[in-house]
Amino acid sequence: MKYWVAHPDQEDMADLVPGKGELKEYQSTAEVDVFFIYPTIYTKKQQKDHPWFADVDDEKLNKKIATSAIKYQASVFNASGKVYAPLYRQAHIGVYYADNLPLKVEALDFAYRDVKKAFEYYLENWNDGRPIIIASHSQGTNHAVSLIRDFFESKPLMNQLVAAYIIGMPLDRTTFSYVPSCNNAEDIGCWLTWNTYGQGYYPPDHDFWYADALNVNPLSWETDTAYVSWGKNRGGILKNYKKIRPGLTDAQNMDGMLWVNKPRFFWGFLLNWDRYHIVDYNLFYMNIRDNVAERVAVYLEENKD
Repeated sequence: MKYWVAHPDQEDMADLVPGKGELKEYQSTAEVDVFFIYPTIYTKKQQKDHPWFADVDDEKLNKKIATSAIKYQASVFNASGKVYAPLYRQAHIGVYYADNLPLKVEALDFAYRDVKKAFEYYLENWNDGRPIIIASHSQGTNHAVSLIRDFFESKPLMNQLVAAYIIGMPLDRTTFSYVPSCNNAEDIGCWLTWNTYGQGYYPPDHDFWYADALNVNPLSWETDTAYVSWGKNRGGILKNYKKIRPGLTDAQNMDGMLWVNKPRFFWGFLLNWDRYHIVDYNLFYMNIRDNVAERVAVYLEENKD
């Protein structure tokens, strides 16, 4: 249990809910499991003994994982599923900017081995045939892709997949051979992603990374380029976790990305961001929460004994 930063049998940040008491977490009665893989949190000074992977016994780093990704991302699933999130020896952020390709591959493969072992342990000890949601962000999504390929594609476990919310990495529409992409709010047994940028912004190397990327609009759950206004945003959360902000931002799929205008809050006019990567979940928190419940309901109805 020491190496699970979120687990339904312990108190942790995945148990939290924003707002003033109107929301509840239902992990004790949930019929679905969520396996969540957090993003890169090892971003500061590299440790001398292991510069390219994080120490899972680093209490300071583990607290940061809990109070950032688990609190603001993994908690979105606690109305519909039991949340499991293993600690893993994540690759340092520098790996993504290194020119040394073998080092990059080795570091990410090393991290994935931990995720894979944790998932195997989860299956053997806690799953008991229950439906599964795979969820992730950023580096976690790199590992989620490998996990889906290794355990779900063309395998019996595919029948247990509710959906995969694998956010924050540009993923080609053909990332998976047998797991289809989600094309509306009620699709199940599918995967979805988005990458959030400021309206009109094109990142460097856009054509290489995003030309064929899938992007689902979390305000409509469609893959088209229709603009969806602020009024469809049921609520996002910023640093003040307790404050739910309806109409925080709009959204539009465009050229493999999700474009948003500046979020609407008191100091929002001061934001000068082109890249909203760190708030891919936050901006659409309530829409994600509600959609997870919707897909779970569809799955359970279609798979009644």
